[in-house]
Amino acid sequence: MLSSISKVCSTIKKPFEEEGRYMMDKETFRQQGYQIIDWITEYYANIEDLPVMPDILPNAIKAKLADSAPTTAESFGDILQDFEKTILPGMTHWQHPSFFAYFPSNTSPYSLWADVLASSMNAQCMSWITSPAATELEERVMLWLRDLIGLPGSFVGVIQDGASTASLCALLSARERFSNYKINRQGFSDEKFTIYASEQAHSSIDKAVRIAGLGSEYLRKIEVDSDFALIPEKLEQAIKKDIEQGYTPLCVIAAMGTTGSTAIDPIQATGDIAKKYGLWFHIDAAYAGTALLLPEMRWMAKGAEMADSFVFNPHKWMFTNFDCSAYFVKDKDALIRTFAISPEYLKTNADEEVNNYRDWGIPLGRRFRALKLWFVLKGYGVEGIQEKLRGHLKMAQWLRKEIEQHRDFQLLAPTPLNLVCFHFRPKELSDIKTVNRLNKSIMDLLNKSGKIFLTHTSLDGVLTLRMVIAQTDVRQEQVENAWSLLQDQAKKSMEKLREGS
Repeated sequence: MLSSISKVCSTIKKPFEEEGRYMMDKETFRQQGYQIIDWITEYYANIEDLPVMPDILPNAIKAKLADSAPTTAESFGDILQDFEKTILPGMTHWQHPSFFAYFPSNTSPYSLWADVLASSMNAQCMSWITSPAATELEERVMLWLRDLIGLPGSFVGVIQDGASTASLCALLSARERFSNYKINRQGFSDEKFTIYASEQAHSSIDKAVRIAGLGSEYLRKIEVDSDFALIPEKLEQAIKKDIEQGYTPLCVIAAMGTTGSTAIDPIQATGDIAKKYGLWFHIDAAYAGTALLLPEMRWMAKGAEMADSFVFNPHKWMFTNFDCSAYFVKDKDALIRTFAISPEYLKTNADEEVNNYRDWGIPLGRRFRALKLWFVLKGYGVEGIQEKLRGHLKMAQWLRKEIEQHRDFQLLAPTPLNLVCFHFRPKELSDIKTVNRLNKSIMDLLNKSGKIFLTHTSLDGVLTLRMVIAQTDVRQEQVENAWSLLQDQAKKSMEKLREGS
């Protein structure tokens, strides 16, 4: 597909051949840069010709790689040819318009160029003084985002690498504020904090509880309703029971769009309970939070003003390269007191006047993530982003209606956003184990074909096919093609099942 680019690259000399030292000259760098831009352009122009997911066995790529690193420099053309021959065939193409799996990790030209610029400067953005523009741009774009998604002015924001890290920051901040910052100093003594989240909460919450030293046994998974959203009454019952037994309720996490089905926990009711019992209230809107850029979707966030912290990921559905997670807090001092460590070599004269984002999270070193967010917001404008989001939502609703009208397919969860949860279940099949195996087979065969990529979850013990429509430039025709492929494969799999019975 891209071999012509590699042929051109092979004519470029090895960067170190003539200089006799390990420094690339400007003209060689320029030529290689042109080739990379051409490669990227061709990649996106022809991405639909590639299989979404490679049909390879585990360890197949590793077997093609040399056992040891090269001793001498290779030509750029040889490197790129090796990339195309060895690496590209083993890639799952997350930017493919027929990628309907998991949740998206979208990019866009604006984000891509910003990442190139940021990488070229390779700034270490731990403090204001290490990159003043990076720090001040981050502060500004986070205020833009806060206002765009409808959070009140009492929130301030910082860019984290992911929602997993942001949720961990929330739990650590809650832990320290409730212990008067004693645990950071002295470690745990006899604290028995309890944490609450729905049965459908993301696995990152389980991991954060472990890392924060709170203990998995103290994470209460609250029952969900028929729409897979947290039941407030069950939450309050669990809190009361823990108080009676001598535990200290610490934090409740509400999901605004669960991973399995994009269920929306009742934010208002959960916030009221958190306030009543004095818990830290964290909202995990990692995927669905982007939809709040649409005024008509703000119903999801009713009550969000009561939260202590809120996270969503522009790197999921806002066309911004991974990694870029927007984390908002009300109590900035609690966040900083939890994480700030200021050895003498990090102190500067500007510390009292600026944000030093190294103190707003776990890592000391920080990438210049704000630049790509700024490029995306300026490149598309709010209206351009909104238009794309509305298009994705419209396509998902089209698919939902198609499934509702089909006699052998069933919806398995509401479709508040652009994830459609369903399965294939002809009326003649009554055994759920058989239905689950059938749907797993349908999914596996479609994924193996490379034409589309789907993933699954389990809802009430039912294997559920998930189709998320959120690629940056996905078109209606591609959604219709995926639906046709699903129906055709379901028919073939059912015929095979009948033949074997």
